[in-house]
Amino acid sequence: MSAANPQTIAIFGGTGQLGSALALRWAHAGHSVLLGSRAAEKAQAAAAELNAALGREAIQGLGNPEAAAVADICLLAVEQGAHAAALEAVREHLAGKILIDATARLNFPDLTPPAAPAAAEIAQQILGDAARVVAAFQTVPAVALRKNIAQPLDSDVLVCAADPADAETVIALAGDAGLRGYYAGGLDKAIVVEGLTSLLVTMNKHYKSRHGTFKVAGIKPQS
Repeated sequence: MSAANPQTIAIFGGTGQLGSALALRWAHAGHSVLLGSRAAEKAQAAAAELNAALGREAIQGLGNPEAAAVADICLLAVEQGAHAAALEAVREHLAGKILIDATARLNFPDLTPPAAPAAAEIAQQILGDAARVVAAFQTVPAVALRKNIAQPLDSDVLVCAADPADAETVIALAGDAGLRGYYAGGLDKAIVVEGLTSLLVTMNKHYKSRHGTFKVAGIKPQS
């Protein structure tokens, strides 16, 4: 994997499993990665661990607002309870940028699908029209992403966005992380992906797995 268009990517919640796994893969592909956290010290410690695993200095730890200010594109990968607060903290720095929202709200313990609107639609409401929200990466197994980061992962990413061109930008980033991406409609469709995530977690729990994922059949991704 090698990025055709290297960018500076800020990951809010970058100390979590999904954020740190994508950070490793994107850094390996040649992107500059900013690991964000509410506490800059926590982000710096996590970045040091990831750089050690990567074998070079490609990931920097910052506070979320500082990371947002200098990034080209951002990913939100926080726990659902921190969703709104994280967005409010970085809102002023996201004008003109894409924010990828990887939030999948799950109702524990029964894991029922969430009610509409989708988390990504809520994010767009909080951020306003200045930022462009894209929903993606909700169904990707973080544990699998951390393994063999130089190798593609047999997993597909459903990408929802108001503008298909923004979706294609995120699909390219998915490819840099060794994943196949597919445009799946507007932000209103992201509620379906959140529901699929609840199914996936239920299935993983039943079959005692942490690597379950979804794949698209019968559609060839565009190059």
